[in-house]
Amino acid sequence: MNSPWQLPLGIGPRDDATFANFYPGSNVAALAALKAQAAGAAEPLVYVWGGAETGRSHLLQAVCHEADDHGLRILYLPLKELGHFPPLMLEDLERLDLLAIDDVDYVVGRKRWEEGLFHCFNRMRDASRRLVIAANAAPRQLDIKLPDLASRLGWGATFHLQPLDDEQRTEALKLRAQQRGMELPDEVARYIMHRGPRRLPALFAELERLDTASLSAHRRLTIPFVKQALDW
Repeated sequence: MNSPWQLPLGIGPRDDATFANFYPGSNVAALAALKAQAAGAAEPLVYVWGGAETGRSHLLQAVCHEADDHGLRILYLPLKELGHFPPLMLEDLERLDLLAIDDVDYVVGRKRWEEGLFHCFNRMRDASRRLVIAANAAPRQLDIKLPDLASRLGWGATFHLQPLDDEQRTEALKLRAQQRGMELPDEVARYIMHRGPRRLPALFAELERLDTASLSAHRRLTIPFVKQALDW
């Protein structure tokens, strides 16, 4: 894409943020809408919001991976990492098929960014392109100074992402293990959930450690092996 602004190295969807390893819990409707977006269908704008560990960033990156697999031109913009730059990155994006803007709450209240987003949305809409947006709050709850931008954010389908309960977190851990080719028995999964860190990203990191340890030792995942490998 011919743009006067280039993304810094390392900015882009994580390889492991896919639909296949996302456990939806109560967020089935949001997942279905985003899968449709990735296929170039459904609403022109999908807005997802929720608190920490509701998977909003994972889902936006998964949309990008899936859309890329469909041959669509995509871009993932995590404003938590990019919001300290001027909004030059929003220029000419109507050449894309799908634009995923993450952490939009990080730039609301800033005049240049709000105006840049407003004009970007208009150009994308006029070109019949698709937008996926994530934030930590619903559009009407964001402290947006530009009324037209607040109106644009409310145009599409909005989904409030719900956090996983403990049973769902266990299922998410088992799904992530399955995606890594690991056999994680129910009792071992429950043990990890009981003894391990509460945050899902930290749990997934421990699972990665277990995967490496079990391959190195040629051992199945059992509670004694988990205790030994993770020094619990």
